[in-house]
Amino acid sequence: MKRTLTAWLAGSMGALLLLAGCNGDKAETAGTPKSAQSLVYATAKDIYDMNPHLYTGSMPAQGMVYESLVENTKDGIKPLLAESWEISPDGKTYTFRLRKGVTFHDGEPFNAEAVKANIEAVQSNAGKHAWIKLSTKIVSVAAVDEHTVRLALTEPYDPTLLELSMTRPYVFLSPKDFGNGGTKDGVKGYNGTGPYKLAEHKTDQYATFTANETYWGGAPKLKQITAKVLPAGETTLLALQKGEVNFVFTDDRGADSIDVDAMNQLVQSGKYRLIRSEPMNTKMIVANSSKAGSPAQETAVRDALWHSIDRETIGKHIFSGTETPAFALFSSNVNYANVDLKKRNYDLETAKKLLDQAGWKTESGSETRAKAGSKLTMKLIYDVNSNSQKTQAEFIQSTAKQIGIALELIGEQSSSIAQRRSSGDYELMFNQTWGLAYDPQSTIAAFTSESAYYHATRGIAKASELYGKINAVTIAAEEKTRKALYADILRIVHDEAVFIPITNGSVTVVAPKDLQGVSFKQTQFELPFERLYFE
Repeated sequence: MKRTLTAWLAGSMGALLLLAGCNGDKAETAGTPKSAQSLVYATAKDIYDMNPHLYTGSMPAQGMVYESLVENTKDGIKPLLAESWEISPDGKTYTFRLRKGVTFHDGEPFNAEAVKANIEAVQSNAGKHAWIKLSTKIVSVAAVDEHTVRLALTEPYDPTLLELSMTRPYVFLSPKDFGNGGTKDGVKGYNGTGPYKLAEHKTDQYATFTANETYWGGAPKLKQITAKVLPAGETTLLALQKGEVNFVFTDDRGADSIDVDAMNQLVQSGKYRLIRSEPMNTKMIVANSSKAGSPAQETAVRDALWHSIDRETIGKHIFSGTETPAFALFSSNVNYANVDLKKRNYDLETAKKLLDQAGWKTESGSETRAKAGSKLTMKLIYDVNSNSQKTQAEFIQSTAKQIGIALELIGEQSSSIAQRRSSGDYELMFNQTWGLAYDPQSTIAAFTSESAYYHATRGIAKASELYGKINAVTIAAEEKTRKALYADILRIVHDEAVFIPITNGSVTVVAPKDLQGVSFKQTQFELPFERLYFE
């Protein structure tokens, strides 16, 4: 069996290597760009609408332009636009003291009234933000004085500061950019308080950001950053080799612009270096338990598919050992996730037995199982801009076929995938957890949100129990109670196999050797561009 898989993988990866090496004999001119104060990075998608209170924009780009009251760091929640804060004894009131002397990019003052206007703008579109439980807890926001804001909640909510630290939506836009008195119907500009300003944007071509010279944290050393839209794969590799771009990183959909072998080729040229963050997330397949008429509704089918995935081979060969096999939704280093769960190994015989017991039988002359006249066929959706997702999909398709499951592979843009996730128009799709800084709370909260994973979870037998425990854990005052509730939540979705883990992933950066200050935040969605500089 392993010999067959290795042969398949060798052929598939060989094609990728041929693409990566097609220009290997040409002179490489990458390195420091024409200006030592500028950087050009490749992105497989446009930055789209940069309205920070909606969800279509590029999160790495928004992270350069907008800021939140607090920041999530390795050492916990730290001040950002708020210098300090107090929490009332009953846990229902947060009082923030704002940093003084901060202005928006258009010169407007950042003050309590601006904070109030922005938070109220987010709350006026409550349905859009229901996946963030904080949005359902806010009663009011008040400007106590010019630099003091008071946030009132309906009840104590432990993740309040964590959710205020996210890339969106609780970040701040100049009130002069509001449209019709708010932001839900569109905005007139994109002026934040961050280290970079959006200077120019040509849709599906590029976006240029210039340094905010009056930034409260000090002007960035890199004076210009350009996001250049390029197809993932060979086109991006050639652009790096020619010096048209000089920086790539894992984007906010978990897609790498070039594959591991191309990255290694660039490193071997002596002009680039490869930097990886610690494990940030879990790459997974999300199964829609509520899709009418789909085999994905059956726990046995989801369980069998889980057993049919050879994670060791995926991690070793597709990711060249840079990602590790995942056997649970969260790795054990995530808070509250060190839970004893049954381990489902790669085991085709067990997968076949599960399908036999569920009534999915093999038929003469067909490789695909059937039951009651219906074939065991499902559509698996992947991000067309991700080389690794496509390769994984093809490999998983090949092993699923051996147990009688036929997977139809569909590659789509990330925006289309997001729409499918919201509407429930899918059977299986690639996705990933929110990441180290936000989990388990943010991913788990998304189980109840129609814009996220509600369709994946609502078809399971214990859906009501699951949602009740999710609501309870956010207001639990005692650590022991929170720990027990999280364990129950994780066991329910694990046993139902609605989130089928593949590997634990990280953020990858390919950067010129002379670029310094490359580091990571406690999020897979942003990079601290303001820390970068050339020697």
